[in-house]
Amino acid sequence: MLKILLPLTCLTILCDLAIAAQNPCDVKIGSHEAVTPVSKDADWWMPRHNAVLERIKQGNVDIIMIGDSITHGWEKSGKPVWDQYYADRNAVNMGFSGDRTQHVLWRIVNGEVNNIDPKLAVLMIGTNNSNGDEYTSEQIADGVKAIVCQLRTRLPNTKVLILAIFPRGIAEQRKDKAAYKDASYNPQWEKNDKANKLIKKIADNKTIFYLDINKKFLNKKGELPLEIMPDLLHPGQKGYEIWAEAMEPMIKKLLKEKKK
Repeated sequence: MLKILLPLTCLTILCDLAIAAQNPCDVKIGSHEAVTPVSKDADWWMPRHNAVLERIKQGNVDIIMIGDSITHGWEKSGKPVWDQYYADRNAVNMGFSGDRTQHVLWRIVNGEVNNIDPKLAVLMIGTNNSNGDEYTSEQIADGVKAIVCQLRTRLPNTKVLILAIFPRGIAEQRKDKAAYKDASYNPQWEKNDKANKLIKKIADNKTIFYLDINKKFLNKKGELPLEIMPDLLHPGQKGYEIWAEAMEPMIKKLLKEKKK
């Protein structure tokens, strides 16, 4: 009997180790560009950072939405949807157009989460790192992990919801508006998908959660429609509606809100 039980016990232990979440803090800050905090050289960027600092000084912050132009767009195409879902939830938009993982890292270590205790941080970042050949999928994932490590370290009571990097058209396709058409799977989209698979491994479903809503944006052919993302990168109002609706069950769960 012992000869049978011992291998089964060892197998169980190995299985537990295999599915254990990875530690996001295993990534060394400064080991490559995507994990090296740096500010962005744009006229509006530092004033926006300062405005976020002023907002959090006011307190009453329950949700922070962190990201790039896709998150920033909740103030533009997504504003009606934001007003419907998040305006009454003490949510703060920390999306900055053009940001890469290293810019988000800089913002976090330079005060954007100081002296607040939000219930939830929603993170979606990395697509700008996928432009060209500057970064690998592994480096993009490292950048996201480093951000999550900073959030968990600085906001120990805050749950972190990581969103899979959204599908997108390639940069070349987006340069010529006359050539816009629904985007099919492409190398840049694939690079982000590979990063998503690595990012997912840090979700422990206790304090760090991962949500992939990407299929919600696609048509039956698996293409990204212009009616959802008019420039094949940023959601239009319909895209933000899809985003909010797809994320809402998880938001309610993590905020421990009662279902209406």
